[in-house]
Amino acid sequence: MSEIESPIDDLLISEEQASNLTYFAFAKSHNAEPALAPKKASIGVLPDVLAGRYRLERLLGAGGMGAVYRARDLLHEQFGDPDPYVALKILSEEFAESPDASALLYSEFALTRRLRHDNVVRAHTFEVDTDCQRAFITMEYMRGLTLDKLLCERPLGLPWKELRDIVLPLLDTLAYAHCRGVLHGDLKPSNVMLSEDGLRLFDFGLGQAEEGVLPGLPHLSRERFNAWTPGYAAPELLEGQPLSAGADVYGVACVIYELAGGKPPFRRVASTLARDEHLERELHAPKNLPKHCWPALRKALSFNAAERSITAGQLRDAMSATSSWRQRLRFRA
Repeated sequence: MSEIESPIDDLLISEEQASNLTYFAFAKSHNAEPALAPKKASIGVLPDVLAGRYRLERLLGAGGMGAVYRARDLLHEQFGDPDPYVALKILSEEFAESPDASALLYSEFALTRRLRHDNVVRAHTFEVDTDCQRAFITMEYMRGLTLDKLLCERPLGLPWKELRDIVLPLLDTLAYAHCRGVLHGDLKPSNVMLSEDGLRLFDFGLGQAEEGVLPGLPHLSRERFNAWTPGYAAPELLEGQPLSAGADVYGVACVIYELAGGKPPFRRVASTLARDEHLERELHAPKNLPKHCWPALRKALSFNAAERSITAGQLRDAMSATSSWRQRLRFRA
């Protein structure tokens, strides 16, 4: 064995480390003392500056799995960038302790980066701060209003002209993502922003790639995180079925319905409960939605995945159609 070759024993790691997909990311070098998998005791308070570069300034939002901060990129600032701000997402301490947490975050980064669309948030980097043993992703910093905040300002819903300007790019974006083999998994008003640069769809943290797309990504189960949003998640998701394009269509249909009438379609209760209580019998077309658009939206709101036989692209086409095309549509309630 030559002097530059490492003994085989040095390459062996414990079973615990082997199951931790971020082991080598947290190890500062292969010659350093082996880094153990992150443990509860090793994860502390976030520093003011991550990876020696990103200064956290303020919290933009937090959910069950992580938080997003506005951060200043000190490197860009040093070189005179007049707008050195990024959005920085990091998992909460609870999820950061999970062995595959950082792999889950990287999956979100990879899915977002695959989508080169004007209405998808732009992902910049995936990085690891080795001192605090936390992974994070940086994205474009968006200035604008999320749809949940817009609904607070417009409790009666949006008139069709305004609604159409939101619905069409949103459905076009979702149709594009599905064509690229990317499922979002968490369509809801708070994950769509009307920014200075147009509509942005973001937060692919519960998303997945379809079979054969990005094959190198680990297929991680989201079930144990129990993170689906009940009021927008399709019944099959809440019952443990895998994510599908049809589930995304259900979620976006709930968003469209709420934007059109100011209220969610099923009183914001979990879709499984709404189904069991037969709330679909009370469902009527929201007042701001043209009548010729209702059959397609009604189909997209079906509790039964088999009956929800409409794609995001077909829903977009129905929403973009004029009433004179009504006879050409073949969607039935």
